[in-house]
Amino acid sequence: MINNPNIYEINTRVWIRQFDTLDKQASFDDIPAAYWDDLKNKGIDYVWLMGIWKTVESTVDKYCFEEGLINEYSKALKDWKREDVIGSPYSIDLYDVNPKLGNLKSLHKIRTELNKRKMKLILDFVPNHFSAHSSLIKQNVSLFLSTNEKYFKEDPHTFFKPENENIVFAHGRDPFYPAWQDTIQVNYFSVKAREFMIKTLINLTKFCDGVRCDMAMLALNNVFKNTWGGVLANNGYETPKDEFWKLAIEIVKNTCSNFLFIAEAYWDLEYELQQQGFDFTYDKKLTDRLKISYVPEIKDHLQAHKDYQRKLIRFLENHDEERAAKIFGKEKSQAAAVIAGTVTGMHFYHDGQFEGKKTKLPVQLGREPKEQLCVSLKTFYEKFLDITNRDIFKYGEWEMLKPVPSSEKNGTYNNILAWTWKYLNEKRLVVINYADTVSTCWLKLDVRGYPEEFALIDLLSDKVYNRSAEEVHTIGLYIELRNYNCHIFAY
Repeated sequence: MINNPNIYEINTRVWIRQFDTLDKQASFDDIPAAYWDDLKNKGIDYVWLMGIWKTVESTVDKYCFEEGLINEYSKALKDWKREDVIGSPYSIDLYDVNPKLGNLKSLHKIRTELNKRKMKLILDFVPNHFSAHSSLIKQNVSLFLSTNEKYFKEDPHTFFKPENENIVFAHGRDPFYPAWQDTIQVNYFSVKAREFMIKTLINLTKFCDGVRCDMAMLALNNVFKNTWGGVLANNGYETPKDEFWKLAIEIVKNTCSNFLFIAEAYWDLEYELQQQGFDFTYDKKLTDRLKISYVPEIKDHLQAHKDYQRKLIRFLENHDEERAAKIFGKEKSQAAAVIAGTVTGMHFYHDGQFEGKKTKLPVQLGREPKEQLCVSLKTFYEKFLDITNRDIFKYGEWEMLKPVPSSEKNGTYNNILAWTWKYLNEKRLVVINYADTVSTCWLKLDVRGYPEEFALIDLLSDKVYNRSAEEVHTIGLYIELRNYNCHIFAY
């Protein structure tokens, strides 16, 4: 298994439109093999096809035209039309392929194409909820969190009655925001519900190589209890002895040991989810600190225990975040990409990031605006991805360095982040000036046994720097970088 893999997220229902022809709308069968070849050449190890599961069209008219969403649509896609609104891919009917995209056979074909290239397929698992109009409501009522009429009368935003049903159910939610009204809440204090969700996960091992678990922390016993305490108590539900994730991941991995579990995680619960078996968890804290640009906090975050950091997913953007090119700007986004893409852990890229797209598209929309390609960002990513698509970054050992002042009164060394990678006989040195001013420092490198003069090749600029091994070992390597500039040295 690759220690520091790269994952690429695709908003499938929107992305697939690029393969349409005049005669027909594209499906999974129409994706050219060359597309997967290109991702492989960029160093992508996992492809996450976001939003491929069957949804319920009746939820669109009922839930997808509230004022807040309409404002989001207009902001992202000025000429949007009614037919562009296709509903949230997280309001799932069943874990069956959306028929507008293909079927299980065509999905298997994609997985085969990826596996042939030594890439793996990641799909969504949405543990917290299903569609408010899911066919499972009639088939498996014990799966969902139900309650009495009193809750519905007091809070009709959070509780609802499905059409032709007399039972009151809860909409899915997290404890800090209003309920997602197009969803129905799974009851994680129900034994039958847990069994159903674990069976669902086991079944997914037939179709993909891993799952990205949406809002994974919502299924934790304490979080679930804090969210639904009154409802649970009134219905006589007690806190289960076991955590759902610990139980589920252990059972699934006994069936398929290499199946990957990725957690969307927040609220400082990343470590807890790792302890329960997740292979990787989101690192939103790094993303936020990169946005703020306060380097001491970034350094503090990157000094956490390596075993923890190896299981973090580093990203600048995803479908829930604003686009990196918009938030960071061109130069800063390149520096941030070098940081997020060369620290230990999983490196996450989002479709459109390499081209410098700036529009955050609401997940309910099925069409995106046409945007002008950012040539300089595309050129940067081509170079950067080629540099990092090497065994040293996938399997090597990462080590942070401590920059020291270049002179007594120069405090700009605080703006510089630096680390090394080592693998077999190869070494890399990554240095980033993450500030809007010229910054300098010294870096101590262990170059014992090197020739008196040795070369550092900057793989980003192709410049060669010849330095004295004795000076670098005793005094250090002198670094001077302009604002938001970087070195990736091979030496």
